[in-house]
Amino acid sequence: MRFYTEASVIEATLAGPLHFADMAKRRITQETFDAVVRENIDEFEMDENEALREAIEQFESQGVDLSNIVKAVPKTSSEETTEDQTHEVLQALDSLRSALESSSTSMLEGLKLFTEHCSLGFAQRYLAAQKEAYPTILSCCQSAGEDKETLSAALAALSALIDGQPDLLDGEGQGFLIATLRTHQGDPTLTCLAIRAVRHCCLKHEQNRQDLVKAGALALLTGAITQYVERSELVKEACVALRVMTFDDDVRVPFGHAHEHAKMIVLEHNGLKVIVEAAKAHPENMSVLSELCATLSRLAVRNEFCQDIVDLGGLKFMMTLLADSLDCQDLVKQVLSALRAIAGNDDVKDAIVNAGGTELIVMAINRHMGNAQVCEQGCAALCVLALRKPNNCKVIMESGGALAALQAMKAHPAEVNVQKQSCMLLRNLVARTRDFSQSILEMGAEALIGQALASHRDCGDVGRAALRDLGCQVELRELWTGKKGSLTN
Repeated sequence: MRFYTEASVIEATLAGPLHFADMAKRRITQETFDAVVRENIDEFEMDENEALREAIEQFESQGVDLSNIVKAVPKTSSEETTEDQTHEVLQALDSLRSALESSSTSMLEGLKLFTEHCSLGFAQRYLAAQKEAYPTILSCCQSAGEDKETLSAALAALSALIDGQPDLLDGEGQGFLIATLRTHQGDPTLTCLAIRAVRHCCLKHEQNRQDLVKAGALALLTGAITQYVERSELVKEACVALRVMTFDDDVRVPFGHAHEHAKMIVLEHNGLKVIVEAAKAHPENMSVLSELCATLSRLAVRNEFCQDIVDLGGLKFMMTLLADSLDCQDLVKQVLSALRAIAGNDDVKDAIVNAGGTELIVMAINRHMGNAQVCEQGCAALCVLALRKPNNCKVIMESGGALAALQAMKAHPAEVNVQKQSCMLLRNLVARTRDFSQSILEMGAEALIGQALASHRDCGDVGRAALRDLGCQVELRELWTGKKGSLTN
C-alpha cells in the first residue's frame, strides 16, 4: 500500500462552496489526483481503469474527501498528440472560450456541450469553476443579445455551473438574471431557465437571496406563476425558487431573512392566492401539487396566514388531494407537512378535524408505515391538532391515531424524528385529560417510549414528559442545584 505525502493530501482550494463542515475534511486538488493516476499508468503499468481504481482506494483509505474530484482519466483534445491531456469539461470550456473570442457560430454547440459535462456531477462543475468558467459563461450570456436560442443555451450553462456553487454568482450575474426575467417575461422558456438559475444561486446562500429580493425577484417569481399558470414545469420551478427564498440554510450567516421573505411573499405579492390558484389549475399533476403544498408550508409563518389559506380554499383542496392520492407517497408527505404548518392556528385545527382530516392523516400513516418521513409528518400533524384541544384528542383516539403513532415507533426505532413526534403526540393526547392514559398504556406505549429514551438522547425531554403525563414512574434528573462546590476549581 502506497501513502501519499501529507502536503498532497491537505491541498485545498478556496474556489467553490466550502462551508464550515467542509473545512474539517482532507482535500486534494484535481492536479494531484490526476498525477497519481498518471503515475499508476506510467510507472506501475496499470491500465486506465485499474489506475483510477487504485488512486481512489488509496486516497479514500487516508480519509481524503474526493467529492470534488473528477474520477476519470484525462483525455487528449486531439488524436494527433498525447500532450496537454485534460478533462472533457475543460476541453469544452476551452472550445467555448475560442468561440466566444472569435464570435463563432459554434458557441451554441459549445454551450450545450459544456452544460452536458457540468450535468454529470458536482466534481465537473467544481473543476470548471476553478478554471474560471464563470466569467466565460456570463460573457456568453451577455453576448447572446436577442438570439433566444443562444441565450437559452447560455442560461442553461450558467444554471448548471452554479448548481451547488452559489458563491460564484457576483453582482453582475445577479443583475443579468433580474434583467433577463424582466426583459423576457413574454417567453416562458427563457423565464423558466432564468428562474432555475435564480434557484441554484440562492440555495445555501443568504446574501444572494437578500440581494435578489431587494432587486425585485419575488414579484417576478409570483408574476411568472400567474402569467404561465398552465405551464406545469414553469410553475414547479417558480414555486421551488420562492420556497428557497424562505430557507435559512446558510451556515455562514447567524441570522437570515427567511421569515421576512415569507411575509413579503404573502403580504406584498399575494403569494398565498397565487399558490392556491395554481393548485386549482393542475388538479391531476401530482408533481406540481407536491411542490405547491411544500411552498404553502413555508409561507404559513403567521397565525392569520394559516387562516387565509383556509379561506382561499387551500384546506379544501388539500383534503381532496389527500383523499384522492393516498398511494402517492411523496405527495402525501408534502400534504401532511402543509397540514402540520397551517394547524398552528387553533381555529384551523378545528377546521381540519371537522373536514375529516384526522381520519385521512391516520390512513396515510398506516398506508405508508414503511416510510419514515410520512410517519414523521403524519405524527407531527396529529400532534399539532391535539395541542390544547381535548375534543380533537378524542377524535384522534377514535380514529386510531395513538395506535398508528405507536406502530410508527415500532417500525422506525432508529429514526429519532419519528420517535420524538410520536412521543409528543402521546403526551398531547393526555396532557389535558387522563381519560386516554390507560388505553394508550395498554397499547404498549411505556415500553416503546422507554426504548426511545434509551436509544436517542434527543428524545430525553419529550419522552420523560410523555411518561409523566401517562402516569408512569419516571426519573426526572436534576442536573445542577447550585450546591456542593463551585463552577471553578
